[in-house]
Amino acid sequence: MNPRVEVVALDCLMVRLFDEISEANMPWMLAASERLREAFASHLIDLVPSYTTLMVHYDLLALNPVQARELIAEALIDLSPNARAGGKCHVLPVWYDLSVGPELTLLSQRSGITIEEVIRRHSEHEYQVFALGFAPGFAFMGLVEEVLAAPRLSTPRKKVAAGSVGIAERQTAAYPVVSPGGWNLIGRTPAKLFDRERDGYSLMQPGDTVCFEAVSHAEFINLGGDDTPLEALA
Repeated sequence: MNPRVEVVALDCLMVRLFDEISEANMPWMLAASERLREAFASHLIDLVPSYTTLMVHYDLLALNPVQARELIAEALIDLSPNARAGGKCHVLPVWYDLSVGPELTLLSQRSGITIEEVIRRHSEHEYQVFALGFAPGFAFMGLVEEVLAAPRLSTPRKKVAAGSVGIAERQTAAYPVVSPGGWNLIGRTPAKLFDRERDGYSLMQPGDTVCFEAVSHAEFINLGGDDTPLEALA
């Protein structure tokens, strides 16, 4: 690891810890986040983690850019991951079905495995939450097996149902609200991913882990799921 500091704005610096996405990055990212929060204390406006970077937004009235860089450098001295640190573990029920996951067929054809095998492989892996973005509560997770990786759709959909579970490259995610989107949809979860009444709003946070559990249509409905077919949303 060779940390680099990049300028984002007059009051914002980007700390780049890694150059490549890896599940092994997360313990270091969490340790760096904790150190930076302690170092900047009340002068920190926001700290935004991503796959390989941490964006530090600080109070320019309290610190100048040179002082901010010095705090970052001091915070990262002798950085080491905390073996006991870790987020929450979430199990998200998912109804995998062509009516709500039309790209199941595409992924099956691309990978040369059956739809049932696509579902099994996706639901048997534990995923790391790397970052939040795109929409409130939208958690970027990974990494899916290479055999399941698929590029985003060339033409994004104008409307994707809340709870839709998808894959883009080696990432997977669930849409927290109805929104446009170009991920390959493979199912739908009834879980409430974004809630204004919840502390932190988002069900998941960077550092958490997620497992998807395949459920039947009846179980999906009993859990409050909406089975409106995707084409009916257009």
